[in-house]
Amino acid sequence: MNLLTIIPLNMLNSINFDFTGIVDLLLRFSFNLAVAVIIVRYIYYKKNKRKDYLFTYLLINTMVFLLTYLLSDVELKLGFAFGLFALFGILRYRTNPVQIKEMTYLFVLIGIAVTNSISIDYLPYMIVVISNILIIVILWILEFALLLSHESSKRILYEKIDLIKENNREALIQDLKERTGINIHRVDIVSINFLRDTARVIIYYYEKNRIFNVEDMPYEDDGDN
Repeated sequence: MNLLTIIPLNMLNSINFDFTGIVDLLLRFSFNLAVAVIIVRYIYYKKNKRKDYLFTYLLINTMVFLLTYLLSDVELKLGFAFGLFALFGILRYRTNPVQIKEMTYLFVLIGIAVTNSISIDYLPYMIVVISNILIIVILWILEFALLLSHESSKRILYEKIDLIKENNREALIQDLKERTGINIHRVDIVSINFLRDTARVIIYYYEKNRIFNVEDMPYEDDGDN
């Protein structure tokens, strides 16, 4: 069977291989992916040790880049880009709420994808490269050079109700230190159940690399709502 009888002639005439556009897409995509990998793998993960966000960050960055690039000739391209910011800015996963630091990284990766996909008519290559380098440098300084201690937290169901009193706060912290092995520096009392002689408390401590936080390590519910 002749191929021309299957494919309409007008469709064949509409096929146009724009090699310049293809090269531009591959260059921008490769550069955007390299920047995203540097930020996610060698800055975010190295500091925070959260594997669950690596998949999400890289895929969201890739999809935003492709969507913005492919719609670069659409009149609503800028409105579409800002709409993506608004959409992901209010994003909350049902399983675990997204923490403020993870949301910041998500915002950065969306911004990078939009910036790297903008046509050269609006933003020259050199400006794009410099802006990406500046973002990487700023993230590295904030995460490593300033050596800011991250305050982690964990919820605990505590049974020594006599130590909940304000005048026993130091004894409470010391007891929690001995029992958890964590260098706790402050404690918040969320609620007290006098019927079961238990209290819900949140312990706070500093660590160089965040391994878990209050959402990662849920505490046992005592049934008191």
